[in-house]
Amino acid sequence: MFRRERSIPLRGSAAPLVNNLTVLQLPARNLTHFGVVHGPNAQLLSAAPDGVPLAQRQLLAKEGAGVSPPLITQVHWCVLPFRVLLVLTSHRGIQMYESDGSTMVYWHALDSGDASSVQALFARGIAASGHFICVGTWSGQVLVFDIPAKGPNIVLSEELAEHQTPITDIATEPAQGQDGLADMVTADNSGLLCVWRTGPEFTLLTHIPGLGVPCSSVQLWQGIVAAGYGNGQICLYEATTGNLHVQINAHARAISALDIAPEVGKLLSAAEDTFVHIWKLSRSPESGSIEVEHCHGECVSDTQVCGARFCEPSGSSFAVTGYDLAEILRFTSV
Repeated sequence: MFRRERSIPLRGSAAPLVNNLTVLQLPARNLTHFGVVHGPNAQLLSAAPDGVPLAQRQLLAKEGAGVSPPLITQVHWCVLPFRVLLVLTSHRGIQMYESDGSTMVYWHALDSGDASSVQALFARGIAASGHFICVGTWSGQVLVFDIPAKGPNIVLSEELAEHQTPITDIATEPAQGQDGLADMVTADNSGLLCVWRTGPEFTLLTHIPGLGVPCSSVQLWQGIVAAGYGNGQICLYEATTGNLHVQINAHARAISALDIAPEVGKLLSAAEDTFVHIWKLSRSPESGSIEVEHCHGECVSDTQVCGARFCEPSGSSFAVTGYDLAEILRFTSV
């Protein structure tokens, strides 16, 4: 069971974007950082364990070539082996900051050369793998940036071009040195999933065909791909083969966020139907097939939920954002 804790106030509210919440826990300092997108702003907040807000910062999207401030599409903390960067995507480009948002270390402008005059340029879908940060784009390309141990000498090292429609989300998990293991999955507007092995060169392992609806959020855990779709379904696939193991009619409306608690295999799902659910993933000891158990459901009344994240790897608490909701809701297990 989970109980509602003290909420964290926002200066604005959360924009109606999928995956509109990022969380970074700093156990050594007993702090948790939260990031939320609202229009051309990204709000960063630090909070103590009891939810008392300690610091706030606002970041603006870099304007690039244009007359109006570009809208931010996502903000996400990328935890690399040697540093943490905050990555912000918008309709103009990709911005990378030191983890507290104080210093911008890299700016990548989106190239409109591939777009028609009616296409909207944007980047969306952010994940870190090893010393790489991967960012999706409107064209379906995934840009791979090689990140140095310190400093701003970030290099665009590879462009992955397996998708034909805009990227919606990217998920990674440490491969722990096992050759051939899937450690990244990319999702797009058609529902197509691509499973990759990362490294000096990224290798495509398999395609997982779409369901005819967008895949709005995706997670990867111990060789299991969890994908949330615009029809409210969650599908669990074997990462290496793409075989479908479980299909759950989890929500009544489009899924807006998935997250995983890697220490325990709990999956958090949130949707526009006002509900947040927690599921336990596991494998059958006999057959090795993927199994799922429903653990908890929470209704956030009269709220179009647009972001949800566990606050620590053990899954003992989670946070939720909603469209037009001027606070981050917090829930803790009891």
